[in-house]
Amino acid sequence: MRDPLTPPSGYLDHAAARRIVVGVLLTMLLAALDQVMVATALPTIAASLGDVENMSWVVTANLLGATAVTPLYGKLSDIRGRRAMLLIAIGVYAVGSLACALAPSMLALIFGRAVQGLGGGGLMPLVQTIIGDVASPRDRPRYQAYTSSTFIVSTVGGPLLGGFIAEHLHWSWIFWFNLPLCGFAFLFTHNILQRLPRHDRRHELDVLGAVLMVGAAIPLLLALTWGGRRYAWGSPQILALFVACVTLWCLFAWRMMTAKQPFIPVSVLRDGAMRVGTAAAFFAVGVVIALTIVLPLYGQLALGLSVSESAWTIIALQSGAAVSSVVGGRLLVRFVHYKRVPLLSLLLSVAALIPLAIAPTGFSPAAALGLIALVGLGLGPTFPFTVVVVQNAVALHQLGVATGTMNFFRALGSTFIVSAFGAIVLAGAPVTRGMSAGAVLAGTDAAEAFRWVFAASILCLMVALSCILALKEQVLRGSSRPTTPGE
Repeated sequence: MRDPLTPPSGYLDHAAARRIVVGVLLTMLLAALDQVMVATALPTIAASLGDVENMSWVVTANLLGATAVTPLYGKLSDIRGRRAMLLIAIGVYAVGSLACALAPSMLALIFGRAVQGLGGGGLMPLVQTIIGDVASPRDRPRYQAYTSSTFIVSTVGGPLLGGFIAEHLHWSWIFWFNLPLCGFAFLFTHNILQRLPRHDRRHELDVLGAVLMVGAAIPLLLALTWGGRRYAWGSPQILALFVACVTLWCLFAWRMMTAKQPFIPVSVLRDGAMRVGTAAAFFAVGVVIALTIVLPLYGQLALGLSVSESAWTIIALQSGAAVSSVVGGRLLVRFVHYKRVPLLSLLLSVAALIPLAIAPTGFSPAAALGLIALVGLGLGPTFPFTVVVVQNAVALHQLGVATGTMNFFRALGSTFIVSAFGAIVLAGAPVTRGMSAGAVLAGTDAAEAFRWVFAASILCLMVALSCILALKEQVLRGSSRPTTPGE
């Protein structure tokens, strides 16, 4: 592993790096925008296909496919190069989008979404890795302004565009819309990344290790998705999935310790910064995703907002997070003790969550949205912090596997916390079952349910704070002599 204090070579100057980063951002926008549009139009899609019962699988199948292959893309990009793997990811995503657009039934749509996930699982981690290729850890935060802009566009534009298509056009246009974007992304990637510095090294892929890791993730994701919904947590089906998960993880650990060239190098997992950064991302990013799903329900049931008005809860959270991720990313490089930035910001989130946990129905909609925006502002800096910390800890030829592994566990954390928050809402407000989405329930059951959701968010963020406190800060590697593309 590279000494973090040793300046690496081969980074590009700012102008060349910016051209590459801006060129690949379309791939991030592709995945982010599609997810929000599909979520907005999902009830219309289910009604059109006449299958409401399996509606959730449109999201679940995509999540399963994306999470399972994320570390595989990272590892293969270390072996075969970023450009080749990103082109493959875009191509697979386009095939999945075409299958979704042509889907005549819910089963066919679910299959298409799974294929989309197999491509989408490589888009975000590969773009993050490419930023690591072209800029030093000290320079990377400046590019958070570009990456965060994609989430602002998708958060604000996704619901509007998805709602418009669902209401005025056929839902399949959501997926037809992806195809020209995939074409442009493919061309940009093919041309621009020819100038990307190459840090990949030739070595064998541990196929058995990859199969075991993917195999261990699938039963865990299924158990977290089905538990408390389709099957009881103590049912034989859920218990069998957990047993299969534990068994496969044990086999993966054995393979990692015995393989000559393991799928995830032991040196990467042994690094303290890698472990701390991944654990902090597991909890902090998991809270962001879980709140994004739960907050519209909170707006409708506890604040009395309409379905369309409840979208402002998502906009408040995500916009706050996007803005502060830009500011926080730039602040990271200004402090020797850079972990103070996410520590202080997470304390802001906790402070904003405390009144929501104490009196979830005690605020006007405007006041509640203000507190939610503060929660987002506090969570934003953890995004650049965790990526920079993890990438700063590994050598350039391990950027792909390190970034992919972190994103893999971030996705697992999101699924775990979403499942936990969903169980809290169902347990605390059983009266919501069977009610229409726009029904207003400001009673004791709903208030108590969301009280515990916000309390659980505080607990998760305190764990993330503890992880960051435990981090032994390494000096962020500074820029080396700028190189020109192709050197």
